[in-house]
Amino acid sequence: QVQLVESGGGLVQPGGSLRLSCATSGRTVSIPSAAWYRQAPGKEREFVAMMSADRSTNYADFVKGRFTVSRDRSWNTVYLQMNNLKPEDTAVYYCKAGIFGREVWGQGTQVTVSE
Repeated sequence: QVQLVESGGGLVQPGGSLRLSCATSGRTVSIPSAAWYRQAPGKEREFVAMMSADRSTNYADFVKGRFTVSRDRSWNTVYLQMNNLKPEDTAVYYCKAGIFGREVWGQGTQVTVSE
């Protein structure tokens, strides 16, 4: 069964940067479109950014100008470049994609922004 795996999370100081990756495991599958979500402790999961098959992008207002979603040439990996991170960006970040007609979520990767 194809799964999504996120990586690249960690601890970073305010103002720092991280790049998250999302790829399939179990089988290499193209990801034509994908979305990133996040969930902070005690809060609901919220939309962060997405890239469609035509490479158009959409961002939540709170990350515009700081985060960039992209995809590698092989369409196998989706990235979320996060710059100028703030403590309020601390959350578990999840990748979601449609694979073989099924909505698939990754297990999440923790991002902590703290001094």
